[in-house]
Amino acid sequence: MTATYTFDVFCTLDGFGSYGPDGDWGGFWGKDGPEFLAHRLAQYSEVQRLVIGANTFREFVTFLGRTGEETEFADPINTRMKNMPTTVVSNTLEAPLDWPDTTLATGDAVDVVADLKAESPVPLRSHGSLSMNRALMAAGLVDLVQVTVFPVISGRTGTDAVFAGAADFDLELVSSRTFDDSILELVYRPSLHG
Repeated sequence: MTATYTFDVFCTLDGFGSYGPDGDWGGFWGKDGPEFLAHRLAQYSEVQRLVIGANTFREFVTFLGRTGEETEFADPINTRMKNMPTTVVSNTLEAPLDWPDTTLATGDAVDVVADLKAESPVPLRSHGSLSMNRALMAAGLVDLVQVTVFPVISGRTGTDAVFAGAADFDLELVSSRTFDDSILELVYRPSLHG
């Protein structure tokens, strides 16, 4: 049996995963709430392995600090993400990585994740890492796509279109939830279209 791989991503209603320097949104586009934050902490408190690419790793280190460092973003969710078992897929970073409980995996992400899925005794979850996860989806390695849609449109300041350049997929809705009367979490099972 292979481990389940979930591609977990945040975006705006118009599909952007981030905002540029002209944006003044703040974290979670300023729209987080207590239900959402409690849900996220519960999700990341489950036994699982985080799988991220080099760019996301670099961003996490910038925001969350290296091993033993605390930053202004050291809330319970970020602290949990920082301290959970993590595999960083990269051909540009060098070991050892200054991040708790982290393994550096080199090579093609498709091969690395295929091996992880076959060997991992726990589920795998990736947050962000857009280009890596688009490639993994195309290779049929993503079991679930969890999209959290925040109630904003960032047409002027939005960056990192989550699914830009992705293959075409049919999506089977597995679950949907609303948090704090405005944040929508959609979980889909993807399959290549055609």
